[in-house]
Amino acid sequence: MNKFLDSVRFANAGITYFFRNEKNGRIQIVVAAIAIAVGIVLKIAVLEWCIILICIALVIGLEMMNTAIEHLCKMLSEDYHPTIKIIKDVAAGAVWWVSIISFIIGVVIFVPYLLFMLK
Repeated sequence: MNKFLDSVRFANAGITYFFRNEKNGRIQIVVAAIAIAVGIVLKIAVLEWCIILICIALVIGLEMMNTAIEHLCKMLSEDYHPTIKIIKDVAAGAVWWVSIISFIIGVVIFVPYLLFMLK
């Protein structure tokens, strides 16, 4: 049980570090809060909530992994290295890809509600 609690403490420390120290973490949490607020105002369906929350989790989770990869690469070498560039670019690309798809999903979910409200 102590190992489990230690694991939870370490994970919480990582989450805290990410949101306190990483600009992209703070940006992502603001975007997530906006999406949640819009979902509340529009009273989206339960399944739509699940999809929005999965998108938020994927984007923030990948952003956290990207941050970890960047720190690991920085620890390995401060100098430019073409392989490290590829690693960092692909990790950043994963975040960007999921962000684009999540935005499209948000449009698909939110726009019909907004159009209905405008009628």
